[in-house]
Amino acid sequence: MYFIQPTRTIPHLAQVLDVLPSLQMIHIEDINLYDQNIIAIADVQDYLNHKWTLPTIVLAFENEGSALAEAWQQGALAGWIWYNLPKNPIVALSKIDAQYKRNQDSRDLPSAALLQKKLLPDPIDIANYKIDAFFKPSAYLSGDWYDYWKISDKEIMFYLADVSGHGVTSSLLTSWMAAFHGRSKTPRELIKKLNGMLLQENIEKHITMITGILNFETHHLRWSSAGHYPPAILFDEHQSPQILNTSSFPLGLTEDLEVEEFECILNRNSRFIVCSDGALESFDGTLNQQFQQLVEKLQHHNFKAPAHVADDIAILSLCRMK
Repeated sequence: MYFIQPTRTIPHLAQVLDVLPSLQMIHIEDINLYDQNIIAIADVQDYLNHKWTLPTIVLAFENEGSALAEAWQQGALAGWIWYNLPKNPIVALSKIDAQYKRNQDSRDLPSAALLQKKLLPDPIDIANYKIDAFFKPSAYLSGDWYDYWKISDKEIMFYLADVSGHGVTSSLLTSWMAAFHGRSKTPRELIKKLNGMLLQENIEKHITMITGILNFETHHLRWSSAGHYPPAILFDEHQSPQILNTSSFPLGLTEDLEVEEFECILNRNSRFIVCSDGALESFDGTLNQQFQQLVEKLQHHNFKAPAHVADDIAILSLCRMK
């Protein structure tokens, strides 16, 4: 931390500095030369007069209550009295520093959210196919994720994943998946690879996902699930919705993860849709009732998430056109 040399006379200044931990002494005219994210301690009058941007704890005399109030309005982190410092200033400074860093992290969240959204895949033009996606985080960052990419001139690979929990750790794992899925050529291979890396890194999170490969010449789709709910849904205009149930474990729980691959054909005007469980919370009732309502809304193309959601929502749809 910095201590800014006061421009006015502070009686017994040396005694005050002896109570404080070791600080780097700097002068007001040199403030711009120093790291603007490190906390400084300074006289309240200097802070009010010079209006610097360093995060600052101000020191005032006992009769300068109005100056302290003005400093707080200007953005000071805390206000102390010159000759009545906290009993344990080192602990107090540590708490202020920790709170300041937490606040800085919070200020970065909107920028982090924009960066995360930029990592989502760009649209791919595929003859006779349309890929639609819906993505709505419950907060700034999302633990739900989807991706798709071409693995040949006639195939695309895709997945939709849901990381357990919320917060920064869960959202970082979505970026981790985006970075490490490359070169996987089958759904089973992708699930095995991500599961092994998750266990190796000993991250106390698990991930559910559905991943597959679509051949857009033969319209043959192969897919696998790793403990994901709700199940994938196949909509075909000539029959009732097919619920593609599976039984498996999520990623990150066991090395002995058994992965099955399933197959289906996308007929003209049919849709293969996968959702995260946040989509269910748009509806009331039991889990089964929520799922039935979701299927009905997706079937009629009128699913609409509420303005404020309690859980992240991601939906990925592969549609073969007429």
